[in-house]
Amino acid sequence: QVQLVESGGGLVQAGGSLRLSCAASGGPYVINGMGWYRQAPGKQRELVATITSGASTRYTDSVKGRFTISRDTARNTVYLQMNSLKPEDTAVYYCKMDMYKIGDYWGQGTQVTVSS
Repeated sequence: QVQLVESGGGLVQAGGSLRLSCAASGGPYVINGMGWYRQAPGKQRELVATITSGASTRYTDSVKGRFTISRDTARNTVYLQMNSLKPEDTAVYYCKMDMYKIGDYWGQGTQVTVSS
């Protein structure tokens, strides 16, 4: 059974950095796209960044220039480097992976809290 395990969340001051990781296990599978989403209290889950199998990336406007998504295909892992964090980045962050011919899988979520 496919399982995604996230790590790297925590509490950081505004202007600080965090690196999130999400590793998939339970294969075999082929991973197409990978992405990070977030959900703040009282708000809908929103897309933060995605990366394709060809390493093309896309970001929501509010994180452009501050966040970087990357992937390690051999390790079935996706990362989100978050710099210059702002209090409005506070949310639960979820990773998602599109498994070829299997479907989408989500991580359990990791809390990111940015204090002002």
